[in-house]
Amino acid sequence: MKNVVLASTSTLYGEKYLQYLLPVMQELFAGIDEIVFIPYARPGGISHDEYTARAAAGLANIGIRVKGLHTFADPAQAIREAKGFFTGGGNTFVLVKQLHELKLMDLLSEVVAKGTPYIGASAGSNIGGVNMQTTNDMPIVYPPSFQTMGLMPYNINPHYQEPIPGVPHMGETRETRILEFHTQQAIPVIGLREGSWIRIKGDEIRLQGSMPAKIFEQGKTPYELPAGADIKI
Repeated sequence: MKNVVLASTSTLYGEKYLQYLLPVMQELFAGIDEIVFIPYARPGGISHDEYTARAAAGLANIGIRVKGLHTFADPAQAIREAKGFFTGGGNTFVLVKQLHELKLMDLLSEVVAKGTPYIGASAGSNIGGVNMQTTNDMPIVYPPSFQTMGLMPYNINPHYQEPIPGVPHMGETRETRILEFHTQQAIPVIGLREGSWIRIKGDEIRLQGSMPAKIFEQGKTPYELPAGADIKI
């Protein structure tokens, strides 16, 4: 049974890294003392070691040890044997390129689909959808494929936001970009605001956290989904 959390962000404004997610992670990883961290997205270009150390410091607050996937001689075997996974945010193109080149994307999907707990944040959540083509990231590398894990039949746009009411705004919006995506593909897109996450338990997919999500379906007017609601698009 799938046991998954896909969060919009790892850190809320004014809080420490992972602070708001620690209760969620404690529930997700109940009874688990060590997980594998996937550091490939490298936010700001930090090294895999630096990123893993950051994750380890955050999860130490709930008594969970962290090992970076990059430290294993056989990362495929590490995925098969892991008790749980955390994939951090950063650049989704870099993350997806690395996972495909190491032939780990399909394997990770298979293991998580069978029930190994998984949490992603930002880029780590993007790879929970059907493909990564609704990311906000710059295409600084070219992955062999845009296909991701497909843990649910939707895509995510993390850090989703809209123009501030009353503030003049002449530029493009996230909604504009998602509508452009829907001229090419019919996959529903969840505009996931910071402070909320998608919880997948088996076949149940639910929006949790403090913020509503914006739902985009091809050919339909976008609408708001309240926190706590089941996602059935």
